[in-house]
Amino acid sequence: MNAVQMPLQPPIVPPPAPHWPAWREPMVWLVTALPAAVLVAGISTLVIAIRAGGDDALPDDVRRTAQIQVADLDPDARAQALGLAVLLRVDGDALEVLPVSGAIDRTAPLRLRLRHPTAAAADRDMTLTPTALGWRAPHALDGGHDWRLELGPDDGQWRLVGRLQAQQRAARLSPALAE
Repeated sequence: MNAVQMPLQPPIVPPPAPHWPAWREPMVWLVTALPAAVLVAGISTLVIAIRAGGDDALPDDVRRTAQIQVADLDPDARAQALGLAVLLRVDGDALEVLPVSGAIDRTAPLRLRLRHPTAAAADRDMTLTPTALGWRAPHALDGGHDWRLELGPDDGQWRLVGRLQAQQRAARLSPALAE
């Protein structure tokens, strides 16, 4: 057999790829930028959580039994039994409490607790002194948000609660227990 000899051709070699800097390569961005973005987002979330201060604790005294928290409702029950109710009025740079129902000792001072809805550092406790109409304390109240209100004598025998809505000038305080 006659073999035809073909001339040998050199293998086809592709031209060399252009040499790009690493920062222009998309795969480098995927390998470095995505984990870096996740790291920055994680640290940012941690900083936000730390600055928020966590959950503010409720000011009520509670007794813990296993996983259950039990609050003392005796002052609320006593206020309900006495039929107590008052009206808190914002009067310029003062807070005034006027009795609505029930027999409250008009000669004894009352303790008012103003609880900020989200920041415990903004909570205020004050003593209201007796006046001819009720009780009064000088205090300029920030009306830009709601306030949780708690009123009672210094000995804690009874307790009235209420909520002063944002931009409102008065709120009714009554026992926390429903009749």
